[in-house]
Parts: sequence; structure tokens; C-alpha cells
Amino acid sequence: MKNIAAIAATVAGALLTASAQAAGYPSKPVRVIVPYVAGGAADITARVIAQKMSVSMGAAFVVENKPGANGMIGTDYVAKAAPDGYTLLLDASGPLVVNPSLYRKTPYDPVADLAPISQITSYQYVLVVPQQSPIHSVDDLISAARAKPGQLSYGSAGVGAGGHLAGELLSVMTQTQLTHIPYKGNAQALTDVLGGQLSFTFDTVVTATPHLRSGKLRGYAVSGPRRAEALPDTPTMEELGYRDFVVTQFQGLLAPAGTDPEIIARLHEEVVRAARLPDVVQKLQTEGGNEIVAGTPQEFASQIQEDLLRYRKLIADARVQAE
Repeated sequence: MKNIAAIAATVAGALLTASAQAAGYPSKPVRVIVPYVAGGAADITARVIAQKMSVSMGAAFVVENKPGANGMIGTDYVAKAAPDGYTLLLDASGPLVVNPSLYRKTPYDPVADLAPISQITSYQYVLVVPQQSPIHSVDDLISAARAKPGQLSYGSAGVGAGGHLAGELLSVMTQTQLTHIPYKGNAQALTDVLGGQLSFTFDTVVTATPHLRSGKLRGYAVSGPRRAEALPDTPTMEELGYRDFVVTQFQGLLAPAGTDPEIIARLHEEVVRAARLPDVVQKLQTEGGNEIVAGTPQEFASQIQEDLLRYRKLIADARVQAE
């Protein structure tokens, strides 16, 4: 009986300590790890949200970049950090749902080792061809691919990038042979499609839109489940009859697994408030081409699980191999 009483007292004490920590959170600066270089899409989102949370929560939210290994270095760093709410992760689809599907082994488990707080944004791609292209629709592109197997080329930011996966999905769904050209970033791929060196590409909506409006590119479909706000006249692939064609990427905030649920709930509340501020919507959605999601931890967890299943199947079906 004494042992049971001692155990009960220990558990009660631990719960009281955790509750006290949550009540006083945050009492010192919070680190927000971005597993990419400064200046990229995830970094911009992190800095915009961190600045708002610093004000609303009364403690500094400091963004730190830890790039490398396709985002796995920074992601693993947070997965192994103390679950005290003072080391968070602003991550994207790549490290969380693509890398675990693409690589034989990753140093972390995106489901078991991390606690979702909120999916902040979602973004999609648009299928574009150069101005001088003889291709005038998605059906035209597929017809050309069937007539000349392997001769139509498209570029992306690298193996496993969203634009690459969209091209592989199109290839698998239409049983065509399309040639993927990996680049070290979207910029060079876009330059080469503008110059006619590539037949087409799936580019992010935000970077393609200025060239679509100037007439240097023609766009035929977006890859998400809904039309893009910036391109309201461009149909989705599903609207054109390509059923279940959905390729989107997300950005979201996570903590190490085991973080106090009260801290997760507080962070979620503040992230949602920040993401819905008019100037944040202007920066991330209107200017940045993202869709503001600001969902619950449970919704973000479900999105991660769904995307893991989707990309594992696609990568297996397309026989995509890591570089």
C-alpha cells in the first residue's frame, strides 16, 4: 500500500509541475526551427507568424534556420528536443510526408516523434507551357506524350519536390512517359520552361502567376482540390476529368512529441489568431500564393497521415528513387 501511495504521490506531483509549467508558459524565448535556408517560403511564413506570436504571447519567438538533407536535419533536431514547448518546428510537406516515403529510412518518425499544432498554409501548382508551345490544353499534352513517348520534358526543384510529384502523378494516371529534369530550385526550371527548353512544368501558383498575366506562359490546370484565388479562371485537374488528381504542399507548426497538451492548445490558439490577421493574410495568401488553413492539431495530424499514404503510393507506383 505504501508503494501505491508513493507512486500516486509522484504522479500527482508530476501533473502539478506540468500544470504549473503550462500556466506560466512561455517564461523565456521560444525557438522556432526552420529546416530550410533563410528567405524561402517556410522561412517567410515562420518569421511572419513568429513576430505576431512574440507580441501576443509576451515572449520572443526566435526563428533559427537548420537546413540540410532535404529538411531532415532541422526536423530531426526538433523531434529529439525536450518536449517543453521551447523548441518548435515550422515545417513543410517535404520532410514530414515526402521524405519518409522517398527514403528507405529517416532519423525521425513524423507521426510518433512530433506533435502537430496547426497546419498554417496550403499551396498548389499550376501546369504551364511556354508561350510558343503547340500544346493548347492538358488533353493536347497527353496526346503529344502518347505520340512521342519520353520526348516531353518537365522540370522541378528536385526529386520529390511538389512539381516532380505532380508530373509523376500525371504520368501514372495517363500511362504516359514524361521525362523529369531535376533542378536545384524552382527558379531555373521556370527559366527553362520560359525559354522553351522544357515542354511544360508544374510551377507554384505564386511564381507562375506574373508570367501567366504577361502572356509569357499559358496555364491549363491547377493541382489542388479547388481553384487558386490568384487564378480563378484556371480549372483544377479534377474539373478536367483527371479524377483524384491532387498535389498540394503544406506548412505547419509542430512540437516534440510529449509536449504538454495545455501548451499545444495555447500555441494553437495563438497561431490561428496570428494567421487570420489581415496583414498576415495579405503577406502569406494574397502576395504569397498560399491558402490560409489555420486548422486544429487533430486536422493537421489527419492531413499528415493522408499525405503519407498518398505519396507512398505515388512514389511506389511511379518507382521514384531518391538522388
